[in-house]
Amino acid sequence: MRTLIFATNNQHKIDEIKKVIGEQFNIITLQEAGINIDIPEPHDTLEANATEKSTTIYSITKLDCFSEDTGLEVEALNGEPGVRSARYAGDGKNFQANIDLLLNNLENRTNRKARFRTVISLLMDGKEFFFEGICEGEIIQQQSGNKGFGYDPVFIPLGSSKTFAEMSMDEKNVFSHRRKATDLLLQFLAEIK
Repeated sequence: MRTLIFATNNQHKIDEIKKVIGEQFNIITLQEAGINIDIPEPHDTLEANATEKSTTIYSITKLDCFSEDTGLEVEALNGEPGVRSARYAGDGKNFQANIDLLLNNLENRTNRKARFRTVISLLMDGKEFFFEGICEGEIIQQQSGNKGFGYDPVFIPLGSSKTFAEMSMDEKNVFSHRRKATDLLLQFLAEIK
C-alpha cells in the first residue's frame, strides 16, 4: 500500500481527507511522521501555498506527500477572503472573528454567491501535480449548525438547504470542494499504481 504524508496540522482536514481516501492508501499526518512544524502560507494564491507546504515536507522527508490550501471566494467581495480565508480577521486564525467580519462585509448586499476552492499539491518522486475542487454556493445571513469548521456555519452549497455545519461528514462529502479535489488525486494515483 502506498504511503503519503498529508502536510497539514489541521485535524478537521485530516478527518475529511481520510474519510474520502479510506483504506486505499496509508495517509500519515505530520504528527505521525514526527514533524512538528507550522508551515507558513505567505503566498497570494492557493496553488503557491499548497506548493509551499508540500515542498517543505518533501525536502525534510524525501517521501511522497501532498498538501492542500482552501479558500472561500465571495463574488460580491471580489473573491475575498480567498487565500486569506483562515486569517481574514487577523493572524490569530479565529474563525468566529472571520465569520463576523464576512457577514459584516456582506451586510445589505443581495449578491451572496460564494464558492469554496481547494487546491491539492502532490509531490511524488520529486514531481508536482495539482488537483482542484470547487463547491458553488451562497453565504447566509446568520450562522446555522455546529458541525464542521471555518465558514461552514454560513455556507450553503448549491443544491442543498443546509449549511455545511448542519451536515454529517457523509452529507458534506456529497458537495465538498475538498472531496472533489481528493477524488481527482485518487483517480491520478489509481492510474499510476
